[in-house]
Parts: sequence; structure tokens; C-alpha cells
Amino acid sequence: MNMRLKSILPRSLFGRAVLILALPVIVVQLIVSVAFIQRHFEAVTFQMTSGVAIEIQTVLAQIDAAPDINAARAASAPLASALQLQLTLPATAVPAADSRGLIDYSGRRVILTLRDKIKGVLAVDLSRDTSKVQAYFDTRFGPVLVVLERARVSASNPHQLLVWMVFTSALMTFIAYIFLRNQLVPITRLALAAEAFGKGQTVPYSPRGATEVRAAGNAFLNMRARIERQIETRTLMLSGVSHDLRTPLTRLKLGLSFLPEDDETRALQQDVADMERLVSEFLAFARGDAMEEAELVDPVALVQKVFENARRMQQPVSLGPLDAPGKIALRPHAVTRALENLLGNAIRYGSRAQISLNFSDRAVRFVVEDDGPGIPPDGRERAMEPFERLDKARNPNQGGGVGLGLAIAADIARSHGGVLRLTESEALGGLRAELSIAR
Repeated sequence: MNMRLKSILPRSLFGRAVLILALPVIVVQLIVSVAFIQRHFEAVTFQMTSGVAIEIQTVLAQIDAAPDINAARAASAPLASALQLQLTLPATAVPAADSRGLIDYSGRRVILTLRDKIKGVLAVDLSRDTSKVQAYFDTRFGPVLVVLERARVSASNPHQLLVWMVFTSALMTFIAYIFLRNQLVPITRLALAAEAFGKGQTVPYSPRGATEVRAAGNAFLNMRARIERQIETRTLMLSGVSHDLRTPLTRLKLGLSFLPEDDETRALQQDVADMERLVSEFLAFARGDAMEEAELVDPVALVQKVFENARRMQQPVSLGPLDAPGKIALRPHAVTRALENLLGNAIRYGSRAQISLNFSDRAVRFVVEDDGPGIPPDGRERAMEPFERLDKARNPNQGGGVGLGLAIAADIARSHGGVLRLTESEALGGLRAELSIAR
């Protein structure tokens, strides 16, 4: 029951605020309406009808006291005129039963009161003419018709109060809705700015709204500025470290080139090459192309470019289905680097790989599959950690990596508001790496 209630409630802050605002108004409307109907249509109508019933009883008593019908007419006419009652004696075509309109709530009380206060009520007709009360009574000279204004037994236009109450409540709710919307817009803008920053995008934002919202906005701007400064400082520092490390490595390569070529020299040259590769991959992981600006890119063209580059390098890569979601905002060099890392891992541990693309309303998924041994489910999260190699016995000189390929791809996915998922490939039987990027 609780889950069913949650499923029908609005999820947005704006929808919930409107519900909080409107629900009490509607409940108060219902309570006031029920109380008003009960008191107005029951108590007030009963009192007014009881007064009229006394007048009708007086007229009927004069009719019954007269010696004949002519005397009855003569005696009751002046009194009926003074009491604003119209008499017809004898009455013809007496209805078989009482009648009232379908939504005539006070009519039921009028009929019940007349029957309770006056003996000999034959019928009460409130539907033939809604502005009149036509009541038929039994006398010693036959049935008599008494006609009086409906306003004498129930308040005129009894629905006016309800109409005005509903109209006023609707007007005040609309005004409150406008004010509420103005208060929630700054929160929505803050949420959009935070969501964009989570996807690696920096959108213009200035705090507005209430004091608390402004405080949250200023805190977000300070946090964003600190993160950007930290990323920039880290990138500059690592670029400097990389440059400083490359200089002695270059000297080593130059010195080794002048030595006689033998097994020991070639081993040293391989060590220097491994060091260069380690420095390059570590810098790529730490930098993560964070300084690259996001731009609108066709993901199909990006996948095709990565595929063509792999084919030019004689890599066993095939192209899978490519759905076309249209252009999306991403950092093309970073995503290209991530896909190349995934393809490199797939080819390193398998004999063939496949790259494909699909999308949904909320994400674009780049999929790389291979026919290798895959990764056990309990080791997939650990495989995306930096410098983590599941096969500890694998020799890096024989094709193994330094444990940063999946970590770089996962970091790039997170910087786009997405995630890297590792599962088992149904098509090739090896590892399936799905790079999901939020749209």
C-alpha cells in the first residue's frame, strides 16, 4: 500500500509543493461545504419551513371551521392574502406523490417538515415551478392547493456561498502557485547546474531566491571553483612531473643508442620504453582530459573513427549495431581515449573484439566485447581500480598493461555523469564493457 501510494505521488519538488499547498485547501473546502450544507439546508430550512407551516395551519383551520365551501373561501381569502399564500379550493389534479429536483437538497427537508408539522398533507410539488412551493392538503371540503414563494422556506440562491468560496480558494491557490513557482525556480536552476557539473559541463549560474537557496548556491559555486582549481593544479603538476621524467628518459635512450647492441642493451631499452609507457598512462589517468571542453558530437561518427583507427593498426575489430541518437554533449578526445583503452584490453586478452553503440532516453552506451577469458563477477569492481591487475603473474613485457586502462575509462565515464559496467558478453563469450554516458 505504501509503495502504491508513493508511485502515484509526484516525484518533483514542485509537484510535491503544489500538492502540499492544494491538498489542505481541498480538504478545508470539503469540510466547510459539508458543514454548510448540513447547517444551511437542514437547520435553516427547517426553521423557515416550520414558520410557514404555522401560517398554513391557521388558514386550514379557518377552512375547516366554515359551514360551507363558499364561507370557507370567504373566510380564508383575506388571511391567505395577508400571509402571501395563494389558495385554490377545491384543487384539481392532485399529484400522486411528492416531487423535487434531483439536486434540490433543501427540498427534502421542506417536504419532511411540512408533513411533520401539518396533518393531511396530500402532496408537495417542488419540481413543476422551482420558484414556487405547491402543497396539497386535505380539508372537509376537498383538497386545497396552497402556493407560496420558495424563498419563504429556504434561502434564495443557497449555492452562492459555495461558488464564492470555491472561486476565492482557486484564486488564492493560483496566486500561491505563482509565488511558489518563483521560489522553486532557483532550486531547479541549482540542481541543473550541479547535474551539468557532474557531467563535466560548466554552465553559468548565479545564486537567486530565498536566503537558504542563495547560501546553497554560493556553497555550490565555491565547491565547483575548488574542484576546478584542484583539477587544474593537479594537471599542471603532473604535466611538469611528466616533462621532468621524460628528460632523463630521453637522455637514457640517447645514451643507450650509442652502446653496442646486445641482449643487455636491448633489455635496457625495453625497460626505458616501459617507463615511458608507464609515465604516459599514469598522466592520462591523473589528467583524464579534464581540461577538455564538452561539445556536441555525433557518437556514431566517433565510434566509426575509433573503428577505422583500429583497422589501420591491423587489429581484429568488427563493427556492431550503431543506433543513431543524434548529437550529444561530450568530450570527444576523452571518450575516444576510453574506447581505445577498452579495445586495447579486449584485443590484448582475446583474439577478436567488437564495438557497438545503443542508446535510451537517459544515456548513450558504447559497448566493447571480446572473446577472451573475461573477468569473474567478484573481481569486476576491483578491475576498475587504478594499477589493479587481476593476473598478477602476467608479464608486462609480454603484452600486459599497467592496470590503468579500465580505471581511465571508468573515470571518463564518471566525469560524463555515467558509469562503466563490466558483464559477460553474450555475443562473443568474453568480457562486455559498457561505457554509459548520460544524455
